[in-house]
Amino acid sequence: MQGTMMDFPLTLAHVLGRAGQLFGATEIVSRLPDKSLHRQRYADFHRRAKALGAALQKLGLKKGDRVATLMWNHYAHLEAYFGIPCAGGVLHTLNLRLHPDDIAYIANHAGDRFLIVDDVLLPLLEKFSAQVKFERVIVVPLTGAAVPQGCDDYEQLLAAAPAFVQPALDENDAAGMCYTSGTTGKPKGVVYTHRSIVLHALATATVDVLGLSNRDSLCPVVPMFHVNAWGLPFSAAMTGAKLAFPGPHLDAVNLLDLCQDERVTLSAGVPTIWMGMLQALQKEPKRWKLQNNLRMVCGGAAAPESMIRAFDQFGMRVIHGWGMTETSPLGAINFIKRELEGLSPDEEYAVRAKQGVPPPFVELRTMSENGEAPWDGKAMGELQVRGPWVAAGYHELPSETDQWTKDGWFRTGDIAILDQHGYMKIADRIKDLVKSGGEWISSVDLENALVAHPAVLEAAVIAAPHPKWDERPLAVVVLKPGQSATAEALREHLAPLFAKFWLPDAVLFADAIPKTSTGKMLKATLREQYQNYFT
Repeated sequence: MQGTMMDFPLTLAHVLGRAGQLFGATEIVSRLPDKSLHRQRYADFHRRAKALGAALQKLGLKKGDRVATLMWNHYAHLEAYFGIPCAGGVLHTLNLRLHPDDIAYIANHAGDRFLIVDDVLLPLLEKFSAQVKFERVIVVPLTGAAVPQGCDDYEQLLAAAPAFVQPALDENDAAGMCYTSGTTGKPKGVVYTHRSIVLHALATATVDVLGLSNRDSLCPVVPMFHVNAWGLPFSAAMTGAKLAFPGPHLDAVNLLDLCQDERVTLSAGVPTIWMGMLQALQKEPKRWKLQNNLRMVCGGAAAPESMIRAFDQFGMRVIHGWGMTETSPLGAINFIKRELEGLSPDEEYAVRAKQGVPPPFVELRTMSENGEAPWDGKAMGELQVRGPWVAAGYHELPSETDQWTKDGWFRTGDIAILDQHGYMKIADRIKDLVKSGGEWISSVDLENALVAHPAVLEAAVIAAPHPKWDERPLAVVVLKPGQSATAEALREHLAPLFAKFWLPDAVLFADAIPKTSTGKMLKATLREQYQNYFT
């Protein structure tokens, strides 16, 4: 017996139409470069996104053409998120924090035809404009400055756009693409379909994932050029959640002001952002009146348990998540399952410090040299993932197949542990594990324990070559302003928590730890810097 159901394609055209029809009165707030607030409503967004799509079609946009964006988080970027794919194009967000040469490489490799750029980012564009060949450069006049000759004015294009005619879209058509950060070679492109984006948005909105709803006020701190702001703008439009975009102002004071004034109930960002906000709150605990139980999704790197505990004291809840460009990015999210109710506070914090369980339709496993590792909370293995929004290959790189198994699992390059309840914990990147005397040491566990020391702001632990033990852990620590600590004091802080052979052989102090464009620690730089420290 076969069922017969309506052939209803899962496309962003439906999400855009729903946002305009049902949630037209909901606000979209954007902090502009001059720190003023721009306000519009979903009705405006719906109209303008369609106008952008029509304008691009008038310029000659064909199905599958890539349209790049070089933009901060704000209303016009949201319009591009929908206007481009609904017109049949492919939204390609360029990471403005990369080196100009890398941006040029990515734009050329993607075959970007048009570029939409913030006027405040034109100086960045000038640094690589000679290396790229965009047919049209469309400038968003955020500051009101004159648009340079030879470029199109975004607002004028929208004002002169013809009526939008929705092209036929297949749910498997390409809708967006992002490139990996390129920490282990050239950045690689991942293409997302309408179907994968819509399914990801649906899963994100479920209660045990992020529970995003029409009653929420969402502040996506994670950049819209980084894995599509973790898909949150799509989820917000689908549910009609209020949006509060921070623009280019990602310092703690501006973010806390925005969260207070726009009554933000959900935000998302990397640990470095949250650590800065925590320091500001601890310095002036009565300055901001934030929404109780403000949910703060933390990804990109492990959130230290000490940070999760500290935010609880302010009535703010850190929610751990995990994902990659190749997973759109949601691969795991943390919540306390019914079977774990009744844990002691310390036991519950230990669970919340894990990366969580897979959302609906995503499957995880860890693989060792002996096959699939048991879910026992101890066995380490390479984390592998599959699901409807997990990539099956890289754009224009048919030979890059090593990261997929023959049975279709994506090999993440992370070493992880799965416990009997299904919670996943990242132990390390494969390349960051310390192998000392044949034993594995997790740099992530040592880093989180170091950050729990009251004097420590940040810590990175790397594997440094050693003549006797092959590798030994070396810690690089950044102290909080005005704080002091000795290497021996930090080793004593770690001693009760780990086996003796885990303790770093050296603890070095630095003013800063090098980071990638998305806030992850650049351990490769540290490994190169200290490769001869023990030899």
